[in-house]
Amino acid sequence: MNHNKNYPIYKTTFIDDMRSLVEEAAQNFPDSIAISYKDNYWDKEVKKVKFPQWRDDVRNLGTSLVSHGLREEKVAIVGENSYGWCCSFFAVMAIGAVTVPVDKELPLEDIDGIITATSCKAVIYGKASESKIKQILQNGGLGTVEMLVSVTEENTLDASYLGSRSVYSLAQLQAAGEKLFKEGDNSYYDYKIDVNKLASIVFTSGTTGKGKGVMLSQANIGLDMTLGMYNFDITRKTLHVLPPHHTFGSTVNYVGHLSQGCEVYISSGIKHVSDEIKQQQPTHLILVPAFLEVMNRKIWATARKEGKEGLLKAMMKVSDFLRKFGVDVRRKLFASVLSAFGGKLEMVICGGAKLDEEIIRTFDSIGITVLNGYGITECAPLISANRNKYRKPGSVGTPILACRVKIDNPDENGEGEICVKGPNVMLGYYNNPEATAEVFDKDGFFHTGDYGKLDEEGWIYITGRKKNLIILSNGKNVYPEEIEADLQKVEGVCEVVVYAGESRVQKDKITIVAEIFPDAELLADKGISNLQEYFETQVKELNAKMPPYKAVKRVKLRDVEFQKNTSRKITRFSIDKTID
Repeated sequence: MNHNKNYPIYKTTFIDDMRSLVEEAAQNFPDSIAISYKDNYWDKEVKKVKFPQWRDDVRNLGTSLVSHGLREEKVAIVGENSYGWCCSFFAVMAIGAVTVPVDKELPLEDIDGIITATSCKAVIYGKASESKIKQILQNGGLGTVEMLVSVTEENTLDASYLGSRSVYSLAQLQAAGEKLFKEGDNSYYDYKIDVNKLASIVFTSGTTGKGKGVMLSQANIGLDMTLGMYNFDITRKTLHVLPPHHTFGSTVNYVGHLSQGCEVYISSGIKHVSDEIKQQQPTHLILVPAFLEVMNRKIWATARKEGKEGLLKAMMKVSDFLRKFGVDVRRKLFASVLSAFGGKLEMVICGGAKLDEEIIRTFDSIGITVLNGYGITECAPLISANRNKYRKPGSVGTPILACRVKIDNPDENGEGEICVKGPNVMLGYYNNPEATAEVFDKDGFFHTGDYGKLDEEGWIYITGRKKNLIILSNGKNVYPEEIEADLQKVEGVCEVVVYAGESRVQKDKITIVAEIFPDAELLADKGISNLQEYFETQVKELNAKMPPYKAVKRVKLRDVEFQKNTSRKITRFSIDKTID
């Protein structure tokens, strides 16, 4: 594919390494805000850190970490998203050490397991993680860790279970580093970073089971964002919602945005996101489909409550019609709807999975551009994206520059496994050469585990996940994601997962099950009381439109939401799939 034909690239900044990124951003945007946040959601004051101050905080922390012998060592970062987390992430890589971001929601044994398996010498932890770190220490865990660093000033760890380990606050280390730097310690800058060496070990989110440690270099991360940010006309301010321990949160939100001089407001947590969007008025957001699906449901739920659902649909039709003639009145026409999103939201970059096209059209109609992209941890993460003015319905965009995509073993429809080769592709899985060998072919292409196809211009269309694929006895393949996308359009469906039901009696029998978490309140308002009968009727109508082998044979309702990881992806392995 010719990336330049009809698809112009936007201005961006070349990212060499993380230390250079921090330094150049401070030089290029001396008067701009880099990070804004609240210590607590209920605080009135929003703290605003300009790029030069952020640079100093990172440098001071890095200088101190070097003085403690952490050069080229592994450092775990466990905790909620915070300014301290951001500074730690850049400081560790800026001194040539290796970051090991850890999901704070993991069980104790998994947190300890990751830290121990990667031989971390230090752990930086947030307030929300302190109790878990304390319990792990009391249980005799944390392996080779010699140093513990609290992001906050408060520290409840005591000597009774610390042994020879030292404990500091982040502020203490930054103050010590500042003193060293002013006294002439230039160790932070004197070290030459090898961008091709291991820089981060990121454990996959594990929606289908235990995750693997993805090894990324600074070149993987920096070039992924250098090449990826050509796709986007980035606006002035974003709100960091996604968990920072995952590449979508750390690489895109921090590395990509801060290199472009964009202000990043750090969210206080998922439960506050709606209010924060209103209060902080971001101009664009980085989200996964689950968040956008919730936002979409809120739009229509509000319209129904106010008795304006029909009016909203009519206004969207008028708006779309006028735009065909170059008349764009969306910001005025839908001002009341947009106010729920702060009134300044222009764009949402959505990655992680294919997004329902109806949702994209809804947001487009009211004046918010949704750019669906595709990424995976092993690719640091961005592989492809739709662009501000160059989009195709149903596609997750074109590959980023220098990234080659092929379809392995395509069927008669051109669908097969998506494979990627480029400077963003991981070094391999940590201490797991067998798993690494399994995902790379003889030509050096990484096999993503996702199924999809390419059109004649190289645009990517995702079909489903290899691990979720249902293979029938007649050899036919059923992609659950396709059926889920259709069921998601059924009124009253909040969440749905399609899978092969497991029979204890007939081991070889395959029964396609649709498990639904319904919007019971909405359906009750519409006078629907028998939910099982309602959804079985809807599924029957859907089955009539599909090939018989794809038919859903059983509908199962649940009373609670599906279990999710911190990236808001449903953990399929946690679902009880037995049917008898």
